[in-house]
Amino acid sequence: MTSSTSPERAANPLRVAIIGYGLAGTVFHAPLIAATDGMTVSAIVTGNAERQQRARADFPTAAILASAEHIWQDAASYDLVVVASPNRTHVPLGIAAMQAGLPVVIDKPLAPSVSEAERLIATSKSTGKLLTVFQNRRWDNDFLTVRQLLASEPDVLGSIVRFESWYQRYRPQPRAGAWRELPDPGEAGGLLFDLGSHLIDQALLLFGQPLRVYAEVDLRRPGVQVDDDTFVALEFANGTRAHLWMGVLTRIPGPRLRITGLRGMYEKWGLDPQEDALNAGKRPGDAGWGEEPRESWGRLSTDVGKLHIDGLVETLPGAYETFYALLRDALAPGGKPPVNPADAVATLRVIEAARESAQNHTVIELAQHQEDVSGLHS
Repeated sequence: MTSSTSPERAANPLRVAIIGYGLAGTVFHAPLIAATDGMTVSAIVTGNAERQQRARADFPTAAILASAEHIWQDAASYDLVVVASPNRTHVPLGIAAMQAGLPVVIDKPLAPSVSEAERLIATSKSTGKLLTVFQNRRWDNDFLTVRQLLASEPDVLGSIVRFESWYQRYRPQPRAGAWRELPDPGEAGGLLFDLGSHLIDQALLLFGQPLRVYAEVDLRRPGVQVDDDTFVALEFANGTRAHLWMGVLTRIPGPRLRITGLRGMYEKWGLDPQEDALNAGKRPGDAGWGEEPRESWGRLSTDVGKLHIDGLVETLPGAYETFYALLRDALAPGGKPPVNPADAVATLRVIEAARESAQNHTVIELAQHQEDVSGLHS
C-alpha cells in the first residue's frame, strides 16, 4: 500500500470511475488506484464484452458501465474520473468530466495538439475542477536515480553536457487496426506521441524548456502508417543537449539512459520492472516492489575532489503508486496536481516542433515557433 491517509479518507475513500479497460486501464490505473489508501475503483467503463467480463472478475463490487454517459448522469456517485481510453477521446471525455463537476486524470498524451490541450486547461479553470496527466514514468527507477544524482552533495556529475535516453522495443509487425497505428492526426498515434511523451517530459523536467528542436521521424516497417523509428534532439539554454530515441526495431537492447557531466557520468541499462510486475499480478506493497537486482544497477564514474569513484550505484525503487497518492492528497482543498497540465502542453509544443523539424529537415527555434503559432491564433 501507499502512504497512509486520514481516518476520514480511509472511512470514505475517493470513488474513482475509470473510462477504458485496455492496457492502460487494466495494467496501470486500476491496480494502482486499488493499491492506494483512500481510493477505490467504483466504476469501469468499457463497451467491449470481453473487457467487461474481465473488469467484473477484477473488481466484483465496481459498476461496469457501457458508456461514460452513465457517469455524467450520476456524477454525485463519484469523486474522480480517469480517462484511460484511446487518445482521440482524451479531450471530449476530459471536458465532459469537468463539466459534470468531476476532477479528471487523463493518460498521456494529454491531447493530440497544443490547442486541444489548452482547451482542457481552460475548462479546468472555468469549472474549478482539477486536471492532471498520468506521466507515470516520472517515477521510473532509473529516472528517480538520475534526479537523486543531480541533487547529490557533493555534486558527483558536475555541469551536465549531454542527456541520452532510449525507449526501444522489438515489434517488427504493425498491429492491424490498432488505434496507435492509425495515421489520422486526431488519433495521436505513433511513437512520438506514445513513448516520446515520456522521454520529452523527463528531459524537460530535468532541464526546463529547450531553445531548439531537431527531429528525425521515420516510418520503417512495411505497411506502417505512423512513425516507428524516431529521434529528437533538444538544446537547452545552459548548453545541455538531450538526445532521445524511440523505436520498435531493436533486437539487441542498448542502454536505457546515459547522463554526462563535466565531473562524472552515469549509465543505466534495462527497463524499470514495474510494468512487467503489474502485468504479472504484483502490486505496490508486495515484497520487493519496484526493486531490481544488483546486476541491473547503473554505473557511475566520477571525480569528487581528489577521489575517483567508478562502480555500481544502487537503483532507487520505482514508485508508480506515488502518482495516485499525490493525487489523493491534491484533491483536498488547495491541493496541487501531481503533474501540472502545463507540463503536458510544453511536451506537446516539443512534439509539434519535432514533427515540423522532420518534415522540413531543419532545426526549429522553439521560442520563435511559439510566437509564430501564437500569432496564427491571435
